[in-house]
Amino acid sequence: MSLQFEIRRNPNPRSDAERETILSNPGFGVHFTDHMSVASWTEADGWHDSAVVPYGPFMLDPAAAVLHYAQEIFEGMKAYRQADGTVALFRPDKNAERFQRSAARLALPQMDTADFISSVEAVVNADRAWVPDQPEQSLYLRPFMFASEAFLGVRPAKFVTYCCFASPAGAYFASGVRPISIWITTKYTRAAPGGTGAAKCGGNYAASLIAQQEAAEHGCDQVMFADGAERAWVEELGGMNVYLVTTDNELVTPELTGSILEGVTRDSILELAPDFGLTPVERRIGIQELTEAVAAGTVTEVFACGTAAVVTPIGTLKNEHGTFSVGSGETGETTAALRAALLDIQYGRTPDPQGWMHRIS
Repeated sequence: MSLQFEIRRNPNPRSDAERETILSNPGFGVHFTDHMSVASWTEADGWHDSAVVPYGPFMLDPAAAVLHYAQEIFEGMKAYRQADGTVALFRPDKNAERFQRSAARLALPQMDTADFISSVEAVVNADRAWVPDQPEQSLYLRPFMFASEAFLGVRPAKFVTYCCFASPAGAYFASGVRPISIWITTKYTRAAPGGTGAAKCGGNYAASLIAQQEAAEHGCDQVMFADGAERAWVEELGGMNVYLVTTDNELVTPELTGSILEGVTRDSILELAPDFGLTPVERRIGIQELTEAVAAGTVTEVFACGTAAVVTPIGTLKNEHGTFSVGSGETGETTAALRAALLDIQYGRTPDPQGWMHRIS
């Protein structure tokens, strides 16, 4: 039976004036809307107790399994105000499918695609006034589930809590898109063969924090990880996938080996590549190959991609062997074109032949 997310209205929502003040400068991930969708799962009853309720804290037992064994997963997606004033989600089925894969890897219960999308739609409908209408602003959505059973012992939890809440998001680059600098670490790894790299779980991001600190110590904005086995192959950034543009008109990204997150934006760019005269290529990329190709000029552009920033140009790569400027160090023409094309689809400014946008009624 499908889950029903009945809306139980917040008796004390923010006033119109408060909301407008927040939307005038929302930042990213610092303000939250008035409602959230929730559901519970137990081994005996499956998914139940679904509803949209006032946004607020959870009551957690100190022995809740998530606090001790990190059994949790999450997603990141956005709702966009369309050119005609309606609201749409970008490829929510892809987020639902990845959520299911992450759940399977973390021994958590899977949620049907229809129920997942319904939970997201219900929050957006409850808080539709929170969807920004300014350029490059959106409503960021965070579905997640965690082991809420109180027990000490290493086993899958028998009680799990699901939630989806929303946060208005401003333009990721407040001062405009600018190329970032990347430190390539071989000291720390994000994931290993057989690990949880392909799952979207908090532990992967916790493991990336010290490497991000290492990048900052070297004067870089972000960190790029090598593989966990040989420390020789490009994987991804702390929270974004990586692409290279070559003089042979190839758009190259590391192949999915089980330790790289399968990004929705990554997949979308692969599909868009032929429209720009590019041949999409998924293969292993050696770190030495990357730096040598950048130095030789056969890799002309490098960029990262993900839900939050969409497409982020990379101007400089740095490791223990030196500093490598990508092209002119500025945003590349192909990078800018792909970013603009994706945003035009997401905001309903151009046709959507792929059927990626999911209108919310």
